[in-house]
Amino acid sequence: MNAQFLAKTFPAKPFAAKVLAGAVAAVLMAGPAFAAPAAAPAQTPAKAPAPAPAQVSLKTEVMLEKTVTEDGKSSVQLVEPKIVVPGDRLVYTMRYHNDGALPATNYVMVDPLPSAVVLASDGAFSGEVSVDGGKSWGPLASLKVSDGKDGLRPAAAGDVTHLRWTIAQIAPGASGQVEFHAIVR
Repeated sequence: MNAQFLAKTFPAKPFAAKVLAGAVAAVLMAGPAFAAPAAAPAQTPAKAPAPAPAQVSLKTEVMLEKTVTEDGKSSVQLVEPKIVVPGDRLVYTMRYHNDGALPATNYVMVDPLPSAVVLASDGAFSGEVSVDGGKSWGPLASLKVSDGKDGLRPAAAGDVTHLRWTIAQIAPGASGQVEFHAIVR
């Protein structure tokens, strides 16, 4: 694998909540602040415009976990992934920041899992997953997939297609992050 493959497979682009850029994350805001205000009837005076939705920016970073041994001691370090091979472990970190003057409430981040990686089953993951392209969501243990024989089997980490986090509230000026671990197929 080379740098061009990495750039296409693991893009790391900052973008605002209202803009969907690349295939890193689809960002949605739940709640009335995202809805367009209704048009006022012609007989009534115009209402003040509704406040703009909170502006949340995202930056995604992908790092490679490398085990380094120095003086007989091993440690895991995160390094920029210049070349990856099957079996390499990656850490995806999505940092968010509310750049607006209003709080972002029930802020939802959706990240399509690149097909070149599988969600690491031993990594801590705090959100929900989808195994059907984002149609249904839940904890991995509660989801089922086709067993290929007209039945269903419990979903496994290799079946995950999308990841989703819901942040209850991001105050103006506040920041945070979510992350997940993946393994190169």
